[in-house]
Amino acid sequence: MFALEMRGSLPHDLDDWQPGPELGAFLADVDLERLSGHDRVVVLRAIDRMAAHFAALRYEAMAAVTDAMDETDERGRLESAESEIAAALHLTRRAAESELSTAWELHQRHPRVLTALRYGRIDVRRARVMIDTTGHLTDAAARDVVARVIDDVETLTTGQLRHRIRRMCIETDPDDAKARYDRSVEERRVVMYPTTQGTAELFAADLPPHEAAAAMRRVNRLARSLRTAGETRTMDQLRADVFLDLLKGTGVAKRSGRGTVELRAPLPTLVGLSNAPGELAGYGPVIADVARQVAEQQRDAEWRFVVTDPDNGEIVHVGTTQYRPTAQQRRTVEAIYSTCVFPGCRMPAGDNDLDHRNPHAEGGPTAVPNLAPLCRHHHTTRHRFGWSYERLPNGDHRWRSPLGHHYVVGRDPP
Repeated sequence: MFALEMRGSLPHDLDDWQPGPELGAFLADVDLERLSGHDRVVVLRAIDRMAAHFAALRYEAMAAVTDAMDETDERGRLESAESEIAAALHLTRRAAESELSTAWELHQRHPRVLTALRYGRIDVRRARVMIDTTGHLTDAAARDVVARVIDDVETLTTGQLRHRIRRMCIETDPDDAKARYDRSVEERRVVMYPTTQGTAELFAADLPPHEAAAAMRRVNRLARSLRTAGETRTMDQLRADVFLDLLKGTGVAKRSGRGTVELRAPLPTLVGLSNAPGELAGYGPVIADVARQVAEQQRDAEWRFVVTDPDNGEIVHVGTTQYRPTAQQRRTVEAIYSTCVFPGCRMPAGDNDLDHRNPHAEGGPTAVPNLAPLCRHHHTTRHRFGWSYERLPNGDHRWRSPLGHHYVVGRDPP
């Protein structure tokens, strides 16, 4: 099996090898310098599977140390194990507590997540997302949510996974989701902290998401309007300056313009017949009550909305609460694709460029079937670094990387 000269070539099925002694022995002797760029990516994936495998073994060992403690109650065993693990691994008390908490959650509450980690199907980051985002649910409900997402989890980024689970949690118990939302909004606040660099951090917490999204869209739009010739500030700097100007009532704040929010929601939710969650571009799932507030909003912002069929998710209506519509082509493309179509990107379509799949300079038409939203970063990546993509019959996009790997992006973001 391993008689490959200086490990300068790979088995054709290396992507299918399970993590364990055989894969570890092979990787230990691979000569990356002798591999093509394509094969180096295959090796990277294999190493990632092995890293996940050993992380699972590490968490299993932590849980085993806890089980070995003499204390009769679980809390006592955990506290005793924290001290033992902190001393053994040279961790701070807080770090040991955090690591053991993850280990115990996997051991006691999420065995399927632990199994997926052991077999290299997920990494530690995605395991922690599944633990954290279901933490408020009962054990049974949390395991049910994980069971519904576990088959797809290896193809999702942490952002996509968190987004999907948040939506599932709202669907699982809409009343609990609304109660938690109401409690959190009651705690909304603005705080300022000094930093060790002599600067300050000013931010607001626990805001209604639709109002925060409208505010952020306005900040973005005003910041982009300042990107004129001779402007040396970065977009992050411009956003920060616009933010301060708006609060102080100076500078750019004097310009007209209101924030925009894009909403997707099932029709029964909007008319009060269902509590299925809606979706705010750039934020993610929101409870039904917030979706209805957005749809009914007539002041302070331009509200774009997409009404979908609850049975098949098809778009049945696209509109805006203002009489000032966007260009029809852009509105149509944004209705079809709610985010950037590059793999893993969740930048809202309204903040993206419209890319010609078949370049306009090569005769590609400026028509909806030939347009797709790409954020400025991935638009540049596509044309500068040799990425290409095609639109599949079902509306998905299949990308080809410069090293020859393919990635399929669904029409609806995970």
